[in-house]
Amino acid sequence: MNAFEMARLLTERQRSGRLYHEFLRVPALSAGVYVLPAGGTDPQKPHSEDEVYYVVGGRGSIRVGDEDRAVEAGTVVFVPAGIAHHFHTITEELQLFVFFAPAERMS
Repeated sequence: MNAFEMARLLTERQRSGRLYHEFLRVPALSAGVYVLPAGGTDPQKPHSEDEVYYVVGGRGSIRVGDEDRAVEAGTVVFVPAGIAHHFHTITEELQLFVFFAPAERMS
């Protein structure tokens, strides 16, 4: 069985020095934690996979295509493959679970 604790995943992500830390990869999906600081900039570009974000903590907004919406702990956002999206107006550090289906293509 694979089981994960958010605190440990966040520690591993912080040690990596990267915004995103993948913790699970199988052909059908991949998953990771993504953390953006308050006032930070989200540098991502559209992905070739469908994506689901679950906001674990923090506050900000996300733009998907030409739509904006506020996000906070408990918010779930689906982003279809190929659609431009980014988080912005981050007022509290955003901690996000991210799921890609199929697994995110490695660049």
